[in-house]
Amino acid sequence: MTPNGTSAATTRSAPAADGRVDWVDYAKGICIIMVVMMHSVLGVELAAGQTGFMHLVVMFAKPFRMPDFFLISGLFLPVVIDRDWRTYLDRKVVHFAYFYVLWVTIQFGFKAPAFAAETSWSHAGLMYLEAFIDPFGTLWFIYLLPIFFVVIKATRGIPPAVIWTAAALLEMAHVNTGWTVIDEFCARFVYIYSGYLFANYVFALSDRARARPALALAGLALWALVNSGLVALGYSEWPLISLALGLAGACAIITIGTLLARVHWLTFLRFCGEHSIVIYLAFFLPMASTRTLLLRAGPIHDIGAISLIVTIVGVIGALAIWWAALALKANFLFERPDAFWIAPKKAAPALQAAE
Repeated sequence: MTPNGTSAATTRSAPAADGRVDWVDYAKGICIIMVVMMHSVLGVELAAGQTGFMHLVVMFAKPFRMPDFFLISGLFLPVVIDRDWRTYLDRKVVHFAYFYVLWVTIQFGFKAPAFAAETSWSHAGLMYLEAFIDPFGTLWFIYLLPIFFVVIKATRGIPPAVIWTAAALLEMAHVNTGWTVIDEFCARFVYIYSGYLFANYVFALSDRARARPALALAGLALWALVNSGLVALGYSEWPLISLALGLAGACAIITIGTLLARVHWLTFLRFCGEHSIVIYLAFFLPMASTRTLLLRAGPIHDIGAISLIVTIVGVIGALAIWWAALALKANFLFERPDAFWIAPKKAAPALQAAE
């Protein structure tokens, strides 16, 4: 239930028979591609020592890329927040902890030889252990989600306005301790809490965009102009402006997702959204290998084109790894095995998908 006593997931934008909401998957698809794009583009540019046209796209998306992901992650929390602690921890903590431990080990396995070559194997081992205190590489998102979920459930006795105000102030403080958990918690908690607290309003926004697409498109045009202007002027990370752009950008991506769902365009985005965690977990390998291959292949003619290719291969390659895992019966890479459940399952598949 939402704080005002209604279930957002059932009163707005009714889900399909499989329980999914079309525009949510479109929005998640846009988000995960932006995440892969950011890592791909910045990685290519760092290795090449120059920037390309894709850098502008990454900078445009920076104010809202992660805020939207976290806001969407909070949308369906009202439906499960009243579950008993054991079930809640199973679905919202153990679930993500399983994938973090598994994939940080896989990622580290690929990177450890390079770390050891720079220092020593003992130091590489310490770096691996440190990854359980401070999240490693691209995996900080699923490290932080369980922390957010626990904090939201544990603080339900505190007036929501107090929590939201404190979260907003933390975001505007731009905390920079050097510790990923602390810094990202301060920067992102307001967005997942906004998704939880204002879920009904978000679903209402989607309903209005679906009903009045022309007005929605006009609003998106205005948002794009303001967002790009503030980014270009260097104001996008100023206190208050960063929060406003994060929330506005999240609403914009939700609106875009709704409009795409309305006309059933670019359905590959919806597919990516349905499997966003699969892409998030596995994209690092095809991304890194493609970047290395292209940069070593010969003279660099267009950094932007290379960045775009690396982004595309990162997304498709992650899905290919998933398909291969299913074909080879290595489902445990993307589905949580029975042994790692601490609460009974509702409908009893042997495994729980990473989603």
